[in-house]
Amino acid sequence: MKHILLLTDFSKNAKNAIYYALEQFNNQKCKFYILHIPTKSVYTTSDLIAGGDKSIYDSLVKQAKLKLDRFINKLKVESKYKNATFESIVDYETLTYSINQIVEKKEIDLIVMGASGATGAKEVIFGSNTINVIRKVDCTTLVIPIDALYKQPKNIFLPLEMSDSLESEAFSKLNNFLEQPELSLHILRLNERNKKSNIEKEDKDSLKATIKSGLYRYHLVRNVPLHYAVDTYLQMHDIDLMTLFVKKKTAFERFFNTSSTKKLSQDLKVPLLIFHKN
Repeated sequence: MKHILLLTDFSKNAKNAIYYALEQFNNQKCKFYILHIPTKSVYTTSDLIAGGDKSIYDSLVKQAKLKLDRFINKLKVESKYKNATFESIVDYETLTYSINQIVEKKEIDLIVMGASGATGAKEVIFGSNTINVIRKVDCTTLVIPIDALYKQPKNIFLPLEMSDSLESEAFSKLNNFLEQPELSLHILRLNERNKKSNIEKEDKDSLKATIKSGLYRYHLVRNVPLHYAVDTYLQMHDIDLMTLFVKKKTAFERFFNTSSTKKLSQDLKVPLLIFHKN
């Protein structure tokens, strides 16, 4: 049974990400933990005063818990999600601290969250919460773009930098994800500085040995900036899911914040699956 953590602030974007996850794993037995962390504005001094003799728990936690439980009950009555069980969690710690605790205690296999829009120049499509989870939580994370509708993935896109290895634990996790029949993996290896390397032969040997379905496309691109190559490939191919191997902050940001003419994230319309490198 998979243990999946879903995050919600009850926004349209968060609910869409939850329904996406339910559709994605509809045919598997899963336990979904749904986490809600109220914003500080929810529990102001006036709220506590208005609570009168009620305890802080009754005034704050219980109210948020009831709202989350009502939402989960609505999910339960959806008869098509028969393989799903749910548990609600309301916490008042910081988001990443709370998630890290839950990941460890509940043995979470996957985090699913929406990609909230941001107004800052650096984070165009990804809100600060999404960025922080990717940076600070060492757990496979599926980010769902705003208004993305679920469809059975057939083509997965994996851009690789020269430091990425197909012998890594991250790629092993991705390979396990590729058990679905007729799922094709598109690999784009970027050698931006055209360094001499045997990476192409090494990659193809690894792919032949490890890809269970045998369905993959491999491309080695030299002397092309990373963000430009990725953006072009996404425009030219019908991709259902993009996946990245992420270790350092800069490794993730290079895919989305480097372009001098536009941000790749403005055009990213497909879900993004993040695997963390050791």
